[in-house]
Amino acid sequence: MGPHPAVAAIRLAVRRVLHDVLTEFHRDGGPGGLDRPAEEAGRSAPAASRYAEAGAAGRLALPDRPALPERPAAPLVLVACSGGADSMALASALAFEARKLDVRAGGITVDHNLQPGSGLRAAEVVTRLAAMDLDPVEAVAVHVGREGGPEAAARDARYAALDAAAERHGAVAVLLGHTRDDQAETVLLGLARGSGIRSLSGMAAASGPAGRYRRPFLQLDRQTARKACLVQSIPVWDDPHNIDPAYTRSRLRHEGLPALEKALGKGVVEALARTAQLSRDDADALDTWAAEAELAVRDETGRLECAKLYVLPPAVRRRVLRRAAIEAGAPAGSLFARHLEEVDRLITGWRGQRAINLPGRVEARRQGGRLVIRQS
Repeated sequence: MGPHPAVAAIRLAVRRVLHDVLTEFHRDGGPGGLDRPAEEAGRSAPAASRYAEAGAAGRLALPDRPALPERPAAPLVLVACSGGADSMALASALAFEARKLDVRAGGITVDHNLQPGSGLRAAEVVTRLAAMDLDPVEAVAVHVGREGGPEAAARDARYAALDAAAERHGAVAVLLGHTRDDQAETVLLGLARGSGIRSLSGMAAASGPAGRYRRPFLQLDRQTARKACLVQSIPVWDDPHNIDPAYTRSRLRHEGLPALEKALGKGVVEALARTAQLSRDDADALDTWAAEAELAVRDETGRLECAKLYVLPPAVRRRVLRRAAIEAGAPAGSLFARHLEEVDRLITGWRGQRAINLPGRVEARRQGGRLVIRQS
């Protein structure tokens, strides 16, 4: 008798991603900078007990092992695990599938220090990941700032920690447990902000430096992950922030989406996830068009020519302007549609306006039929 359908579904999703990772790993020439061997012997103590001895504050990791002679290494794939159902289901599937493939599997949990006892919960997650025979396993404590709001600040701190962990361990990929439900919420949040098509495309199946972050569960719903944990008797932790109405995503999850389903019928989540994929395809095509168009709208000195920008379709022109602003030093995360609309008016509604100030001390001005975007 085979595994429960929910377990089979999560394993298949992870297996597909691991096959992609292996294909890319071998295509790109193997381990590159990885310096940890594929097979290491002599674990001196269970990972959980070594973690407990280290304490629950700060970054807690398995002790460094004696250096062994270098040999060709299998790629290391990490799972980012909060202890919730989605990421615990992902960790269990990674542990199972990695044993059948030439892949090393490890786990990282990020302690945001936003709730009492968060360090102890991080220790419990490390214990559970180690019990799945993942190695290395590590907990990283971070400081969450305030820029962009609590949710954005926590996300920025989390990804910074995951990036650092991936570099530290030489991981080729980090798996994230975002589900189809998360994708639907992301699309609605982008729609509410009045964002463009790139925001409506939601989360990519692969993102980050060199496609580091992989999301195997974007085609699976949240209940499938929870059911997989239940039938495998995997303990999960339900973050109280996920039901706290102080957080926008929590309100959307527990009030907004149910209201939409009540008004429009079942299938809203699936439709929103489908919209994300269609939007991503369109956004990718427009980005490619803009990259090609940018070469044609610059003069021999590399400056943007307003007359040539004017004849471009607005969606393409604004992408060219965005690329130019970011290249000049404007932070991508702080460059909003309203900024680009003002710069666009220098092209389409020129009346002798002053320079437009952009984030990152970047300014855009029109001079002699050219658009000059540079730091002030």
